[in-house]
Amino acid sequence: MRDHDTIVGPRAATDDRKLPLAALLALTTAAFITVLTEALPAGVLPEMSADLGVSVSAMGQSVTIYAIGTAVAAIPLSAATAGWSRKRLLLAGVAGFAVANTVTAVSASFPLTMAARFVAGVAAGLVWALLAGYARRLAPDHLQGKAIAVVMAGIPLALSLGVPAGTFLGGVLGWQVTFSVMTGLAVVLVAWILLAVPDQPGQRRAGRPPILRTLTVPGVAPILVVTLVFVLAHTILYTYIATFLDRFGMGDSVDLVLLLFGAASLASIWIVGAHIDRRLRALTVAGTVLVAVAAAALAVPAGSPALVYVAVTLWGLGWGGVPTLLQTAVGQAGGEAADTAQAMLVTLWNAAMAGGGVAGGVLLNLLGAASFPWTVLVLLTPVLAVVIAARTHGFPARRANPAPSRR
Repeated sequence: MRDHDTIVGPRAATDDRKLPLAALLALTTAAFITVLTEALPAGVLPEMSADLGVSVSAMGQSVTIYAIGTAVAAIPLSAATAGWSRKRLLLAGVAGFAVANTVTAVSASFPLTMAARFVAGVAAGLVWALLAGYARRLAPDHLQGKAIAVVMAGIPLALSLGVPAGTFLGGVLGWQVTFSVMTGLAVVLVAWILLAVPDQPGQRRAGRPPILRTLTVPGVAPILVVTLVFVLAHTILYTYIATFLDRFGMGDSVDLVLLLFGAASLASIWIVGAHIDRRLRALTVAGTVLVAVAAAALAVPAGSPALVYVAVTLWGLGWGGVPTLLQTAVGQAGGEAADTAQAMLVTLWNAAMAGGGVAGGVLLNLLGAASFPWTVLVLLTPVLAVVIAARTHGFPARRANPAPSRR
């Protein structure tokens, strides 16, 4: 989702090559670890808060600090490491996850845990900045879209399998064990990358279009607004999902709820991947509406467990393809400024995640968990309005013929 790695120079790929699945699946696993490290506290938030001696809302900021780390790292680290080989940079990011998750697993201190989460966020900034670009460079031209889809499948897989499994494991053996397993996965991935992923050279950039100039490119600003507000709405509810479910007496069903959400997200990314080239606008509108309907169902005070499960499924179906939709939209709209536009999307995405953790904590303390779905509904109203209004640029009804790409 969060890639702004530019491809320049000749490609070694040829059109008769097949997808290098061993290499691409390693990148998929990197995406999986990135998302799972990011989202795992949502499933074990009460246990972490109890063991570290802080409130649930304070512990929710472990998601916030991770997002801040990614947001502050995305643009400057991408520029600073532009000349690094892609394999070296990927290894550095995965090693950062191993270190950060190890510290999280052994820490008995809230400040130390938060510091480790920040480091993990910085590692995510490195990894997200190169994944999609790396996948494109490893694939033949006519299979680049499929290559990116393979890598991005790590996102819903983390949500559908990783987070529920981590939540279950945390409940049985303790959340510390879950983070230790994450370290083990990162170590295995380092070996996998060393053995199976071909290297690609870095690129020295002459310069980037200034941020303010990029904002004037037609379509870029609406996409960034949608990114900021949509991610904020999602994060407010997702971060505190365990606490929210308590109001329905479903605190013991967090792993099942997250499993349904992740499975629906996996279906969503498959649907989006199959139709995004022709129906980006319709898919974005549909995703927004589905999440809004889910929020409306969750706002019902006497919601039954069955209604909650249906709502969470709709939520996953609406949300799962959003990263792919927004990345594709900003890449198409940005033109020559696509790199800067995508870097800005990464930063805003994670700023929204940080803001969602903070806003959710404030809402929880002031109004209670029942306020979360109503907040989602309020925020999605301008999202839908902007998507509908940006029919010429940003989320066009028809895709314009693309200009020759450097990617």
